[in-house]
Amino acid sequence: MGSKYTKRYTEEFKRDAIALVDSSGKTVTAVARELGISSESLRGWYRRAKADRGEGEAGELTSAEREELKRLRKEVREQQQTIEILKKATAFFVKENDR
Repeated sequence: MGSKYTKRYTEEFKRDAIALVDSSGKTVTAVARELGISSESLRGWYRRAKADRGEGEAGELTSAEREELKRLRKEVREQQQTIEILKKATAFFVKENDR
């Protein structure tokens, strides 16, 4: 997951950094520089926080929606596998009965 130099930040740290951008009136880049983190990281957190507040770009998913989408995709994959297994079993039993 990422390079070995990727630091993991706590949710609290991310929230504080986002709040600093909102309250200080400084740019994301300026705040990131002060905190010693990459501006790309902070920009990503900030964009996600805005989306979660419903202030994101049109069509941008909230974290909850992203989680749901992940869950639904997994569910669909599992159901497709089940259907394939059932098709094979059905074909097998049909052949058995034809004997």
